[in-house]
Amino acid sequence: MSALTLNLAVSLASQAIAAGRAISAAPLTIAVLDGGGHLVTLQREDGASLLRPQIAIGKAWGAIALGKGSRLLALDAQQRPAFVAALNSLGQGSVVPAPGGVLIRDQDGKVIGAIGITGDTSDIDEQCAISAVEALGLVADAGVSV
Repeated sequence: MSALTLNLAVSLASQAIAAGRAISAAPLTIAVLDGGGHLVTLQREDGASLLRPQIAIGKAWGAIALGKGSRLLALDAQQRPAFVAALNSLGQGSVVPAPGGVLIRDQDGKVIGAIGITGDTSDIDEQCAISAVEALGLVADAGVSV
């Protein structure tokens, strides 16, 4: 697989919602971006709050923009706040440095996109993203070694 198609993106979002419902997560919002950082699909569960779409996109966009999961971007925000502030300035405020943005890699390790999830705690958001990616036989790269 070399491209993130609409069908794949919708399947990822559906899997993420299923993962969230399985653990009774708060209402989730899921954004799936292709390898170029373009939004392919966005799904917002009933009850998700107002800014959730922008947050989900920001988690995924940050992962694509820097080539690492947003958990590592959160560490960067703590260790190098000036860098993350500059990054957000360059990206017009588009980067959300919090866990929940996960790179999607094919079986050869090539990045084909990213999924960003928000709605519950960042750890649960990330867990749902990883579950969705792995459920479809792809490799989730959250920026941490497992």
